[in-house]
Amino acid sequence: MARNTESNVYTVLFAIGMVLVVGSLLAFTASYFNPTITLNKKLEKQQNILFAMGINEATLSGNEDDATSFVTTDKVTAEFTKYITTQLVIEGDKVTQDSLAYLIDIKKESDKVKADASYTRKLPLFIGEEKGEKFYIVPVRGIGLWDAIWGYIALKDDLKTVKGVFFDHKGETPGLGANITAPYFYEDFADEQIYDGTQFKGIVVAKGNADPKNLDKNDNEVDAMAGATITGDGVTAMIKKDIAMYLPYFNTLK
Repeated sequence: MARNTESNVYTVLFAIGMVLVVGSLLAFTASYFNPTITLNKKLEKQQNILFAMGINEATLSGNEDDATSFVTTDKVTAEFTKYITTQLVIEGDKVTQDSLAYLIDIKKESDKVKADASYTRKLPLFIGEEKGEKFYIVPVRGIGLWDAIWGYIALKDDLKTVKGVFFDHKGETPGLGANITAPYFYEDFADEQIYDGTQFKGIVVAKGNADPKNLDKNDNEVDAMAGATITGDGVTAMIKKDIAMYLPYFNTLK
């Protein structure tokens, strides 16, 4: 008996069958690749934290041409363990060591606070050491023009001077806001001060900055990206907002 492929029942059953088949394939694919995806995210976080404190391929190879290259994934875990000597989790007045602090999702922590004002946010902090110098690396997250922006700010041992930064974004405009990942932008942050005297200021991405070559490291400013004012404002806001959460702990170290 021939099937009536023109009937509505056949069409509905065929559609249901396709949904089940495609859904099963997608579920299998997601399950199969999930360990790889999870591992890549871990390695990427390690790369980014090291990059902020100045550990990159140039550090390992001695070739300055590699200064904008991340430590490769085959080496990054070993280098992360070598240079990141301590990982802390700050919860209010409670500070604990945790070798997996870098896996804390600061967006989820922020969402928990929004959902429950009594929740004590977990703040991960990474302490790195190189050539006898100590650095404190703070994760930051904010909003650009279109979507999320994030990064890490590495502070020198005085807790006032920036050692280096790493920035990334989800959907900023290519050639404009997306330039927060460009060397010409993030390199300007090196040696900038986050205090004006004794007052915490953060760092402003300033449109019309009177110091376009960024020679003045005490003005709490870096030059803005052309045509990307809102993204720059987002970088300014996330630096000030997120570093401020660490100040109570930093004050205990001074």
